[in-house]
Amino acid sequence: MTSLNSHGLRFAFGTLTVLPVRVTRWDRGAARAGMLCAPLAGLVVGLLAAVPGTLLLLLGSGPLLAAVASAAVPAVLTRGLHLDGLADTADGLGSGKPADDALRIMKQSDIGPFGVITLLLVLLAQVAALDELYGRGWAYGAVAAAVAAVVARLALTLAARRGVPPARPEGLGAAVAGTVTVRAAVAAGAVVVAGCAAAGALLGGYGAPRHALAALAALGAAQLLLRHCVRRFGGVTGDVFGALAETAATTALVVLTFG
Repeated sequence: MTSLNSHGLRFAFGTLTVLPVRVTRWDRGAARAGMLCAPLAGLVVGLLAAVPGTLLLLLGSGPLLAAVASAAVPAVLTRGLHLDGLADTADGLGSGKPADDALRIMKQSDIGPFGVITLLLVLLAQVAALDELYGRGWAYGAVAAAVAAVVARLALTLAARRGVPPARPEGLGAAVAGTVTVRAAVAAGAVVVAGCAAAGALLGGYGAPRHALAALAALGAAQLLLRHCVRRFGGVTGDVFGALAETAATTALVVLTFG
């Protein structure tokens, strides 16, 4: 079990980040452990995203620059993989074509108009939300950046549960689809939501329920997109996983600005 956990951490960090971690196993067991460890990879990405935003704000910059810095770090730490998946998924869904043709569009290297518009709106929403949160104080922005990144990777854990098929026989989607038991996915979700509530509690007031609600709303939005993609494409792909992560992160940030 210890060895599998080690391989799971390597799988999670090696496939979901650009951190120098070598994936030593690429089987279903390692994929299952890796997807369960995905929120841990998200926590590291989120904490690293909070650092430049917090430093800029403490050094006297405005909240907008801090927001841009925090939004940029996750893109850098994933080489834009999730953003690319979001754009490809938007092009596939927006094409209105049958599943095979839509999947073919998603595999093309260029980005279509649906992808460009979706990327622009999502990044604007993330920066706008972080600007609002950093404007309330560095702690609000830092916690939000961390929560959004963790919940984004939890959405991947839930999407890898049994009963969700792959759309293609190859690729990351096929490697991880159906590897996580429903019980393990629910347990991971409960732990992460509780952790988000605990992080929010550090801010005082209604921070705990607000951050728990943001996490739940993010997961709900990701699940709606997942159901739509499974219905349209016949299953999940690596691009769909990227779209789920960005959808969850953006939803969490937006909800945290309310109230």
